[in-house]
Amino acid sequence: MFTSIEYAELEENQVKVAISGKGGVGKTMIAAGLACSFANKGLKTIAIDADPSPNLALTLGLSLEEARCIVPISENKELIESKTSTGYPGVYRLSFRVEDIIHKFSVKTPFGVNLIVMGTVRSVGSGCTCPANSVVRALLRHLVVERNEVVIIDMEAGVEHLGRGTAQYVDTMLVVADANMKSLETARHIHNLATSAGIKQVLLVGNKIRSQIQKETVGEFTEKNGLTILDLVPFDQTVMEAEMRGETPLKNMESAALRVIQNLSEKLGKKDN
Repeated sequence: MFTSIEYAELEENQVKVAISGKGGVGKTMIAAGLACSFANKGLKTIAIDADPSPNLALTLGLSLEEARCIVPISENKELIESKTSTGYPGVYRLSFRVEDIIHKFSVKTPFGVNLIVMGTVRSVGSGCTCPANSVVRALLRHLVVERNEVVIIDMEAGVEHLGRGTAQYVDTMLVVADANMKSLETARHIHNLATSAGIKQVLLVGNKIRSQIQKETVGEFTEKNGLTILDLVPFDQTVMEAEMRGETPLKNMESAALRVIQNLSEKLGKKDN
C-alpha cells in the first residue's frame, strides 16, 4: 500500500509544509500535532492559520478568549495601511518589509509554537482589497522562503488556495482525507493541482481511520489514482472527547492519533529516504 517516498533533502528546521483537504477531515488537528511535534524537538516553529474560519489557536492550547482577541493579518486595517499606503487614493506600495509583522503579531502558544492567524487570501473580484492580498502574500513568501525555521500552514478547505498561489513555495503539501469517497476525490483533485503547480512533494495522510476496511478503501483509491500515502492516522476517541469539551487534544501526546502524527514529523524531517 505504501509507496517509497523520495524525501526532499532538507534540514529539519527547513521543513515547510502546507496542510490541505476537504472540510471536516481533521486537517487542523494534523497541522497542530505536527507543529507541536517539531517544537518538542527544540526547533523554532511557526504555525500559520490560513483558514477563513480559523481555529488553530484553540487546538494549540489558547483559550477561547485569547483566540477571539487575535485579529487576522488580512483584516488588520491599520497594519495593511501602514505597509501599503502611498497617501494617494487607489495607489498603494507593492514593495515593503514584513519581518516586523512576525515579531508584533505572532502569538506564543502553550506548546512552544508561534502562531500567526493570516486570514484568507481572496480571489480577484471577490471584494477583498488588493493591499490586504499583497501583505498576506508577501508575508507567506517571507515565512516560507526566507526564514530558517519550521513552518506549518493550515490551509482553507478545498482547492481555492491553489488557484491563488498561497501554497506555491512550500516543499511539501499534505492532503488529509478520511475514508469517505467525497473526501478522497477532493484529495485527488488537490493532489493533481498541487503537482501541476510544481510543489515538490504531495503526500496523502489518511485520518480518522477506524477499521481494516477503511484502510483498504484509502489504499485502493490512492493506488488507483497515483497518490502516495505518507501514513494513516487512526480514529481516536480521546481526540474527539477533548474537542467536545473545548480542550486541546495536544495535552495527551501519547494518544494513538498523536503518536502517528509525531511519526509524520519524523518522516518529514528526514534528509533523504
